Amino acid sequence: MEKKYDLTVAYRIYPKISCTPAIYGDDKYKLSEFCLKSFKESLGNLKVKMIVLLDGCPPKYRELFLKYFDESDIDFFELDKIGNLPTFSLQINLLLKQNYSEIIYFAEDDYYYHPNQFFEMIDFFNKNDDVDFITPYDHSDYYNRNIHNIKRYERMYNGRQWKTASSTCLTFLTSKKILDETQNIFLTYQKGNTDLGLWLSLTKSSLDPKIIIKSLNIYTIKSLYKTFVLTQDQIHNGKTWKLWFPIPTIATHLEKEFISPTINWENIVSKELNK
Repeated sequence: MEKKYDLTVAYRIYPKISCTPAIYGDDKYKLSEFCLKSFKESLGNLKVKMIVLLDGCPPKYRELFLKYFDESDIDFFELDKIGNLPTFSLQINLLLKQNYSEIIYFAEDDYYYHPNQFFEMIDFFNKNDDVDFITPYDHSDYYNRNIHNIKRYERMYNGRQWKTASSTCLTFLTSKKILDETQNIFLTYQKGNTDLGLWLSLTKSSLDPKIIIKSLNIYTIKSLYKTFVLTQDQIHNGKTWKLWFPIPTIATHLEKEFISPTINWENIVSKELNK
């Protein structure tokens, strides 16, 4: 019988810099360890199975995961630089096939997490029937992009505020059941859909014509066009799913221009660089 876990994580990692990081911008290995260490600390006492996708990584990246997780709790997949789109599709496939846990998590390699807070996402997911997806990331776009100027559901739960979002990136929590029902939408990412576009088709909260008109720029036009072409049936006939995010944030993407506004990033950097 397979060991049961509280959570199964598909964590994909690539050894090159793919954006402009807010720290360790010229050293992906240091950035990777900074993020992985914070992720492990955020998990606290949760029993976690790690499915690690090493995409063209040298051996030291495998050792990095073994530094923070027991080998028995890791399934490694060595990949030959297959890239962003195929690794996301592989995450979907592996998370659907595994029987370690019902709760699952898609993880990218450039997020910082607050310690001992991950369990709050699982608790919020399990205790609220209208929670389909959770991002740990209170994205800066929610505050300054018209496409995110939506009517939100809001809820206080165990001292933290939660709100619904129209979209997020590709780091998120859900269940096997929900992923199975929505996998065809997520798989359109490999056909050219954007992360914004696929989330908009699932949540539908930014598809009001008034919001669209106010939001038009090159990226949103591309995203809307792709998602209307690739996910028409979901948009017109599919279920409306709810995506939630925490305030203050539990994690932040480390792209320099998109650090969460509800995190004291300067303090975190100071502690890291002066340790």
